[in-house]
Amino acid sequence: MDLLQELARTHAEPLRAFDLDEPQLDLRYGVGKWTIREILHHLADAETVLFERIRRVISEPRQVLWAFDQDAWARKLGYGERPLRLSAELYSATRKGVVYYAERHYERSGELEFVHSETGVRSLRDEFEK
Repeated sequence: MDLLQELARTHAEPLRAFDLDEPQLDLRYGVGKWTIREILHHLADAETVLFERIRRVISEPRQVLWAFDQDAWARKLGYGERPLRLSAELYSATRKGVVYYAERHYERSGELEFVHSETGVRSLRDEFEK
């Protein structure tokens, strides 16, 4: 399966989870783990971070891009209170943006590099494939 097909497939699958009922959204996959609701909010936020990184690498390659503290985001951005529909819309719109740039830059600009604050030098292609 090529990258664009995979991005489309992985766009549609999580969107179905945003429509789970309240008891399902409050399930945890383990003690002390995030609820499904929190995971969906995290997915939306992580997608926005990915989208920003992609645009920054295309427009300003070879800079340092910082990791984000997912637990701090969950606590301080109110994953328990944030409307799930908002995160669904953020995730969907942002994934469409990722696909847009993947279509135009995966092959043509994939070798562009940036420095991830935790993992070191990465390429645009690496970021799309992540």
